[in-house]
Formats: sequence, structure tokens, C-alpha cells
Amino acid sequence: MDAGGLVSAWLASLANERRLSAHTLRAYRATLDRFLRHLNHAHGRPADSALLESLDAADIRAFLAARRAEGLSNASAARELSAIRTFGGYLRERHGLRLGGLEGVASPKVRKGLPRPISPADARALAETTGEFHDEPWLQARDTAVLLLLYGAGLRIGEAMSLTGAVLPLGETLPVTGKGRKTRTIVLLPAVRDAIDQYLKLCPYAPARDQALFRGAKGGPLNDAVLRATLRKARVALGLPDSATPHALRHSFATHLLARGADLRTIQELLGHASLASTQIYTSVDTARLLDVYRSAHPRG
Repeated sequence: MDAGGLVSAWLASLANERRLSAHTLRAYRATLDRFLRHLNHAHGRPADSALLESLDAADIRAFLAARRAEGLSNASAARELSAIRTFGGYLRERHGLRLGGLEGVASPKVRKGLPRPISPADARALAETTGEFHDEPWLQARDTAVLLLLYGAGLRIGEAMSLTGAVLPLGETLPVTGKGRKTRTIVLLPAVRDAIDQYLKLCPYAPARDQALFRGAKGGPLNDAVLRATLRKARVALGLPDSATPHALRHSFATHLLARGADLRTIQELLGHASLASTQIYTSVDTARLLDVYRSAHPRG
């Protein structure tokens, strides 16, 4: 069986069953394409199921070594190995095939970094300034509404993009479908609800239950790449660091809640984390912020 066909079937299953974002699917596709090209070159023939089963740890290590020679960091190498392992799991479960060599390869050690939140004032300024890079008032209102939703409700950008007109009319809460098709209820702050209402009032396209809530300039679903590009301009205009990304707004949401006394279980539910361990990193974030304040303000810091 052709390995390329197996990869395509795997990606289709991830899109349809696990609803992974387009960004993640593109990254997985790029990794497996590179891996198969490496195998083709190393073994002198196109990769198929028989070749995949015959691999050993040296084959996997050789691929990672080649990628490291191209300047890949430990974190990126770990992500590529994780993608290959995920593909291997799919082959085993769906096709009864074994991707050889994985058991003997350890993941590169990665220093776990902390999310870098931005201040509430900067988060608001980023949301409002991003909208200013459009001439059309409804596009300005749209970008402000999306970014306030990320900061004010802790949504992933993909979750915001997947909202449809079915969530209307807006109330105090909003059902959101996240990773693994798990639905959670988030709270809509008045400022966030008002921003979305203002966008809907100005938007030239009538909302429909089966269509995207946030529309692109021509009426189709808003592409998150468009929002990211405009946000980069706003980030530069405000003098904010490169870490001030859409996902940083989600980190900021969690960090600021924790700083105001919210418990980890509540934050876990609002973020849609499957495990409390994923949420506990925010205790380190808050401690880091406190240390920064202490060091800058205390006379003996």
C-alpha cells in the first residue's frame, strides 16, 4: 500500500473525527511529506506499507538528525517525532500495520516555557487597534469582536472561527465546541457581547444558522490567517512583543482570572482543558509575574 495514500487517509480522519485545526493538519502533512521523502532517498525506493514496517530506530534517528542539521530546534524536532508517532498509532489501530523503530527513539528534551500573557490594557488596545487597519467599519468591528472574544472568554482562535449563526441571539453564556468535539459553556462578558452585537449590526451579510458567524470581506468564513496578519500590524504599532499573538490573549485570560482568585478547576472548565495538568501551568505564570513586579519594585530586588 502506498505510504502517501495512508498519510492522506490519516489526515482525513484527523479532520473529520478529531476536528483538528487546518494549521495543525498542514503541519502534520509537511512533517510526513518530509519523512517520506527522507525514506525514499535513504532506501532508494518509494515508501510503502512494507517499508514502513521494516524501519528500525536508526531510520527514525537519521531523519531527526537530518532535520537537526537543517537547524531544527529540540522543540520542533519533538513535534515532528510526535506527528510521526501519531501516524504510527493510526496505522496500528486502523490498518493493523506497525511503523517500525518508534519504540527505540526517545523524544528530544524540551525546556518547558511559560505562556507570556499581556496586560489587560494591552489586550484591549490590541483588539481595538487591530480593527483600525481596515477601511470598512464592519471589518473593524469584526476584528475587535473576535479578539475581545479570545481575551474575554479564553477561546482558541479556531473555536471562534467555528462559531455559526446558531449561537444567536447572544445571551450571558455561549456553547463552544473545542478539541475532540467537546462542548463547553463559556461566559460572555457584557463588553464582549456588545462588541459582537456591534459587528452584527454593521455586517452586510445576514447571519445564518449554518454559516460562519465571523465573515470575510467577500462573505465567506473569516480566515484566521487574515486576522493574524492584521494583528501583526497592530502589534508593531503598539510596540508589543512578537509573543502578543491571538493565543497569548487566551493565556492572558487564564492568568488574569487566576490573579483575581479563580480556582484552577473553574479555569480548566472555561479553557476546555481535558486535564488539570494543562491548566496548572498558569500558577507558574502568575508566580513569574509576581517575581517580575517584586524585582522591579522592591529596593532590594
